[in-house]
Amino acid sequence: MTERSETYHGEGWQRVRETWTDGHMLEVNQLWAGLGYYSRGRRLQEGARKVVEELEGHVPRTAETLQRLLPGVGRYTAGAIASIAFGQATGVVDGNVVRVLCRVRAIGADPSSTLVSQQLWSLAQQLVDPVRPGDFNQAAMELGATVCTPQRPLCSQCPVQSLCRAHQRVEWEQLQASQSLPGSPDVEECVSNNGQCQLCAPPTEPWDQTLGVANFPRKASRRAPRAECSAICVLEQPRALGGAQILLVQRPNSGLLAGLWEFPSVTVEPSGQHQHKALLQELQSWAGPLPATRLQHLGQVVHTFSHIKMTYHVYGLALGGETPVTITPPGARWLTREEFRTAAISTAMKKVFRVYEDQQPGTCKSSKKSRVSTLSSQKKLSQGQQVLDSFFQPQIPTDTPRFDGAAQ
Repeated sequence: MTERSETYHGEGWQRVRETWTDGHMLEVNQLWAGLGYYSRGRRLQEGARKVVEELEGHVPRTAETLQRLLPGVGRYTAGAIASIAFGQATGVVDGNVVRVLCRVRAIGADPSSTLVSQQLWSLAQQLVDPVRPGDFNQAAMELGATVCTPQRPLCSQCPVQSLCRAHQRVEWEQLQASQSLPGSPDVEECVSNNGQCQLCAPPTEPWDQTLGVANFPRKASRRAPRAECSAICVLEQPRALGGAQILLVQRPNSGLLAGLWEFPSVTVEPSGQHQHKALLQELQSWAGPLPATRLQHLGQVVHTFSHIKMTYHVYGLALGGETPVTITPPGARWLTREEFRTAAISTAMKKVFRVYEDQQPGTCKSSKKSRVSTLSSQKKLSQGQQVLDSFFQPQIPTDTPRFDGAAQ
């Protein structure tokens, strides 16, 4: 796999080049829709294009060059690729490795702090096996994922139990409890002359006997997602040529849901004041004059992103006998319902459209299972997806001997 990723040229790269172009960003978004972290899909495309077009198909081999040359590749991704694919002796730190290292070294301070993070990366670099760095890094991640888990870790099955200072702390605490002796644990001589060690848990967080080794690492306080409100409208032309059509507009190329398509919307105050007027103005900027009286409030949808709790005030506006809108400005397009179901839209937009559908007379309010089945039956592989599927299919030489008995 490594050899192919470095030196694959000719027809294969040409097929990739034809697929991963600016014109296919829409298709990338379509394939990625519903997975979240949409910027990753965009950066994956940007990185692939840079490898093909600027680096002549050669993937950078070191963590430093991966992080410097490829957009969207951070320290962890660079270290993982360099160690696993190219054998560079560089450590990696992900959430699982953080937990393992904090327990092995009894680090009780907040692992998200700059000082602790630097210490963890330094430890990972010291520990990585220079002969088999990829295997070591994957083993460390797997240890955290399957044995040294956040809750109910399987300490009895841990291969590094004898080296684990968190486990030593548990044994010491149990001994102290059984003997009722005062004192302090001699786990790690880390307190400097200046006072409290910056890697230890603060004195305000006492040891919880019920947690055991799960006292480490300290759980970082999570900020509650901020609340935002948006007025959003499903604008439909039921009598458009070729069937009913729905208006979608494209979001900016940066920020939340970058580059995806959504129903026209405006940010509003939680009080909901003036949202009807503001939304109508937004709609008219995309579709021209519209009948204000038909803009109806249908309900609300609450969708939580990683850092935002968004409340959508859902509106609907179905055009009747008006002249169909055929001209739209850049960044907008009219889709049939069939096209909408395969468009690059987020899960939140699917929820919004479900509210609109449920308010339409004669709409069959089928179960979620049947809807998923219908969508699956309607979805067809695009040309770009067919190219990718074909590219990643194993190529079997025509002169490969057969072992199914047919040649006998």
